[in-house]
Parts: sequence; structure tokens; C-alpha cells
Amino acid sequence: MSSPGFWDDSENSTKIVKELKDLKSTVEPWESALKKYNELKDLVDILDSGDQGLFSDLNRNVDALLAELGRLDFKTLLSGELDKNSAILSINAGAGGTESCDWVGMLLRMYTRFAQNRGYDLKTTDILYGEEAGVKNVTLLIEGPYAYGYLKVERGVHRLVRISPFDANKRRHTSFASVDVIPEVIEDADIKLELKDLRIDVYRSKGAGGQSVNTTDSAVRVTHIPTGIVAQCQNERSQHQNKETALKIIKARLYELERQKKEEEFSKQYSGAKKKIEFGSQIRSYVMHPYNLVKDHRTDYETGDVNKVMDGGLDEFIEAYLRSEKER
Repeated sequence: MSSPGFWDDSENSTKIVKELKDLKSTVEPWESALKKYNELKDLVDILDSGDQGLFSDLNRNVDALLAELGRLDFKTLLSGELDKNSAILSINAGAGGTESCDWVGMLLRMYTRFAQNRGYDLKTTDILYGEEAGVKNVTLLIEGPYAYGYLKVERGVHRLVRISPFDANKRRHTSFASVDVIPEVIEDADIKLELKDLRIDVYRSKGAGGQSVNTTDSAVRVTHIPTGIVAQCQNERSQHQNKETALKIIKARLYELERQKKEEEFSKQYSGAKKKIEFGSQIRSYVMHPYNLVKDHRTDYETGDVNKVMDGGLDEFIEAYLRSEKER
């Protein structure tokens, strides 16, 4: 980075800066743990010399070191080839009309809070609102180290049980929404897009202000003709930026398609291969009536603190699943 002309090539410099951030996110926690360990050794040496007034400091240092080691141990679970990549997360409403759309809106808020808590950058690349309330489907680009490693756990169907705010008779309703997560593909990945295979449509995007205020022809929809994969983006004001983001999503989905094909081929040749999560396979239930409970059906991990989970507190569920996968 200190070499002359480094910043002249913005594309290459961006890659290097990202690589540096990834390396720092790996190295710095170990340096922090080593520092806590050395502080702990210093306190032990003082205690051995006869100073008995430092037990509380010693306990604090032990707790801090154990917490640091716990985080480092958890990081070893994120060792997949693409785990350190950013994530593209999509949420789609299931059957149930307004109820399911409202549930998608709740999940959108949950994942937004999760991303914010971790300091990730979050962009809504495409969103379709429900006719009465909520969201029919939404696609998010969540940028940050290990975003995919954490969020891949969320792939599957999420079930909500509650008293419906849209039911005048206050009956209990069950709603479903599917979550799909794929890794953002790095630029030098072996995914080639031929112009002849793409259909690019431009349509009108509404800006802030309601009605037809600030409408521009900047939204872009890209269709990969051979596979039928579609990606659209209307987040940016620039048509060029929207096109770049949509192409990035197309690449990621093509990469995921190839990965799934390889996985299916592997499962044909070897018994005991992992089962794919299909729509209809419920991975987690969020019960808000007649009691409060969030339960992951893959690991049986559960908590009664629904509000914490809906505020983005997914760490325990993610860790439980990753540890169960490692044990397999």
C-alpha cells in the first residue's frame, strides 16, 4: 500500500484494502488475547511476591481472557472457503398475505439490527412492499468480514406464531417466510458473464417524497437468459451503480448454482451427505403467543427472550448451529 501509484488503480487498491481488513480481523484478536495473557502473568507475579490486594484485578483479567478465547474459538468455526465474504440475503413472504408480508418486515428489521450490531455496511438492493403492510420480498447486500459465515446459518424457512394485529377477533395466526443467503463473489472468481447471455432492462425508481416525487429511470433489472436468474437494484441514484450491483448479485447466484450442482453430484456418490434446506423445511419457530419462545429445530437451542432475538441477538443460535455442524 505504501508503493508509489498504489491509489491510482482504484479497483486493485480496493481489493488490497479489503484483504488488509480481513487479515487484521484475524490477527488483531490474537494480539489482544496475548496482551491480556501477559497482563495476567504480571498480576500473578505480583501476587506471588506477597501482595494480596489484587485478587479483584486478577479475576477481571481472567474473565476478560476467557471471553477473548471464547471469541477466538468461535472464529475457528468460520473456516469455510467463502465464510469471510460479504453476504447477499433475500427474504420472501410465504402464503398468508398481509400476515406473511408483515413477518418479512419483522425479519428485515432483525437482520438489519444484527448487521448494525456487528458494524457491517448494509444496502437494500431491491424491495417490494406488501399491498397493505409489510414487505413481499427484499434483497440485502451485507458487507463486512465473515458476514456470509454468520448468516449462512439463517438459510431456510422461519415460522411466526402470534396474535395477529390484523385480525379484529384477535385470533392466533401462523406465518412463514423463507430466507436465502449466498456469498458475495469476489471479482477474480471464475464466473464469466457474456453480454449475449444478459438482458438488461431499465425501469422507473421512486425516490423519497411519495407520489411521483424524485422518480428517475435509474432502476435496473438484469436477467441471465440461460438460467433465468434475475437480479434487480434500485438503491442507487445512478443507473450505472445499480447495474454494477445487479451484475454482482447475478454472479453470486451463478456461483451458488454451480456450488449446489457440485453438492448434488457429491450426494449422489457418497451417502451421508448434508441435506439441502428446501422451502417448507422449517428451521426456526418464533412463538409470541401463548408463550414467548424462539427455537431452532436443527439444534434444539431455544430462548424465551424473543425481544432480544428480534433486535438482532442471533449469536447464540448461530454458534449452536456451527458447533453442531462441526461435531458432525
